[in-house]
Amino acid sequence: MTVLLYGIPNCDTVKKARTWLDANGVAYTFHDFKKQGVDEAMLRGWLKHVPLATLLNRKGTTWRTLSDADKARAEQEAGAIALMQQSPSLIKRPVLAHDGKVMVGFSADQYAGQF
Repeated sequence: MTVLLYGIPNCDTVKKARTWLDANGVAYTFHDFKKQGVDEAMLRGWLKHVPLATLLNRKGTTWRTLSDADKARAEQEAGAIALMQQSPSLIKRPVLAHDGKVMVGFSADQYAGQF
């Protein structure tokens, strides 16, 4: 049973997810977007499980600083993938991959239901 948690270490929501996993004895591997990057295949794989509107973080500072042209580009999957690769902060965090499922964001109830 491999649990992979993707995110940015200083993100508060990622911290909450890591704390929950640790407190509940769930072993996981952490993938830091900033240091390890994110590739197109990974993003496309996640998008088979969650809609683009869920994966793309439109509420953060990075989104607000995008040009109108980039925001328009993000409406199409290929454009959004390119932008998320370029700026991993555009990916809603954390992303948890486990047992053929992908969850985006953190909810203690959702995690409890998974583990």
